Amino acid sequence: MNDNAPQPDAALRSHDLPTQEIRLDPPPTPAGATTGDATAGSTAGSTAWRSAWRTLLLLVLALVAATAAADFGSRKSHLLHERLIAIGGTLAFAVLSLTAVFAIAGHIRDLAQAHVGSAHAVVLRLVTVLSGGFTCLLITLGLLSVPISQLILGGALTGVVFGIAGQQTLANLFAGIVLLLARPFTVGQEVRLRSGALGGFVDGVVLEIGLAYLRLQSTEGTLSIPNSQVLNAIAGPRPADGG
Repeated sequence: MNDNAPQPDAALRSHDLPTQEIRLDPPPTPAGATTGDATAGSTAGSTAWRSAWRTLLLLVLALVAATAAADFGSRKSHLLHERLIAIGGTLAFAVLSLTAVFAIAGHIRDLAQAHVGSAHAVVLRLVTVLSGGFTCLLITLGLLSVPISQLILGGALTGVVFGIAGQQTLANLFAGIVLLLARPFTVGQEVRLRSGALGGFVDGVVLEIGLAYLRLQSTEGTLSIPNSQVLNAIAGPRPADGG
């Protein structure tokens, strides 16, 4: 035998095999998770405070613009600078006040959502926007020295015309508000609606109570029923036997 032949162990030792180091990161500790939750809560709280201060600033600026337009300007004045102050201050008040109204309505919705649910929170936001917008409109017209009585009369006539034209839409809207406030059933509940307008009875699970339609999951699929028909129907829990 040849003594100079390389031995297996020697051959293995003559080649360095690459090695790979495996590191396992330790799982996050509960203390770290608690710190992250606290940081997120602190961030959300600071954001809410900044939003509240921004809304308050908008209200203050709107009042300043209205005061400047009322005290230092006049739309009917012969002086150009007074007319500019009146028009500019009024426009600034309208923009700032409407922005503040929408911001306040958003805050009311966020606060009410945790207590009364999303559906009622939407209704509160809508009422806030409508009432606040109407108030801003009246103040804006007053700053421009526009006769409000004539506009109210014209608006009443226009409202009558639009009310007749959109009678069914308004009926569904008011019926939706009544359903959200009265709460004869809730989302996720199995109900049975019985009415002649519905052609008998309809069974299903309530998916959504909107301002115009009630969405119901039935054996025939997802149904959208006008709120006016739902309000006029007999509503109750679905029988256990389905009959």
